[in-house]
Amino acid sequence: MPKKPWLAALLLAFAMPASPAWTADAAPLAFPGAVGPAAHTVGGRGGQILRVTTLAPDGPGSLKAAIETPGPRIIVFEVGGVIDMGRTTISVTHPYLTIAGQTAPGPGITLIRTGIDVKTHDVVIRHLRIYTGVDGQPKRSGWEADTFSTVAAHNVIVDHCTLMWGIDENMSASGPRFTGKTVADWRNGTSRNITFSNNLAAEGLADASHPKGEHSKGSLIHDNATGIVFYRNVWAHNVERNPLIKGGAQALMVNNLIYNPQHRAVHYNLMNLEWVGQPYVTGEITAVGNVMRGGNDTDPGLPFLMLGGDGDLAYYGKDNLLVDRHGQPLPEFGRYGETRAQLIRAKTPLAPLTGYKILPVRDVETSVLASAGARPWARDAEEIRVLFFIAEGRGEVIDDENEVSAYPKVAPPVRAPFVEADWDLATMEPRSGLYPGQTAPMPQEILSPRDRASRAGQ
Repeated sequence: MPKKPWLAALLLAFAMPASPAWTADAAPLAFPGAVGPAAHTVGGRGGQILRVTTLAPDGPGSLKAAIETPGPRIIVFEVGGVIDMGRTTISVTHPYLTIAGQTAPGPGITLIRTGIDVKTHDVVIRHLRIYTGVDGQPKRSGWEADTFSTVAAHNVIVDHCTLMWGIDENMSASGPRFTGKTVADWRNGTSRNITFSNNLAAEGLADASHPKGEHSKGSLIHDNATGIVFYRNVWAHNVERNPLIKGGAQALMVNNLIYNPQHRAVHYNLMNLEWVGQPYVTGEITAVGNVMRGGNDTDPGLPFLMLGGDGDLAYYGKDNLLVDRHGQPLPEFGRYGETRAQLIRAKTPLAPLTGYKILPVRDVETSVLASAGARPWARDAEEIRVLFFIAEGRGEVIDDENEVSAYPKVAPPVRAPFVEADWDLATMEPRSGLYPGQTAPMPQEILSPRDRASRAGQ
């Protein structure tokens, strides 16, 4: 047997047969509560511990340098604060990676003027804030970063992250449409087995620097992507794509909250112009226990699911709650193309639901507003604003981050050593049950400094 634990983990991962989307694995969970076909990814388990010791965008001790290090690795943080990437996107190209944002001392790690593209496999990213933003760039000038996207990646989990102010999308799974000659080849050549859980994806910027113009988009699941799971996420104030599932893709949505979608909430579209010469593949969506609430920008009568394009969609929906901003019911289904595309209603789920703790739909909003996003035990000002506005029925689609706030200021880092004995290195969960800066169980109400002073009678 190999003497190096990271090498053993690597060999184990290579020995695992490639499993089709939705199948379970007997390997340990990536962390407690991990779900979906990616739930058992090894990430960086057993690899070297890389400590981030600077908030600089690159160089020794930086997050970028750690990400670019080959081999299985777990990235931990001995600094907390803001990392300004200066309008450069971070690319993850080496597999077997865990980014444990939960290890950072308060206030945690916030990345600004950037996005992350994962272009490899077996990656776990948790408890990061990424605020992309237009950064003063002229309208339609070409800065078009996703806040987070996978690019032909597989076995990836993004959990408890706050993803805001995207110029393209906030939270997506993408890649080429047609790699190889068969449908199996196509699906193997693009993103597959991706879990998005407990994330906040909000305020995609509308008329900003994207060259196409209006581009406030929540999530894009590209053609033929499979094994895509959205579990207990919040989408808020995105014009469209909450999410958009493209041709032949397969997605499962469980206990998510969609607030203030403007023109489209969930939609499916296999576009003939993108599939010329290729046989159509029926897409699949399973949606269970989701809540859609209209807001100040939501079109009257907006359906939960809209069908566009030419391709058929198989759809299973159960216990979804769909209301406008006054609590009146909204329709489940609509169209934005008059084609031969059909909605095929399935009688049973199209993806397995084992392993998910499915909440009653009336409990979803309360639960996800308390738990979604990075470090829910220590929210920042943007998270407090967005989540409280959702609860209060406020907020709107924006063109520029300066309409509601601004980038957090880069300040001297907060420092604290990472002590390996305090953590379960297999799951990157704290042995004490409390994360850095957490002094009690997860609070039900998180107050701004002014509100805290007021409650204290100051």
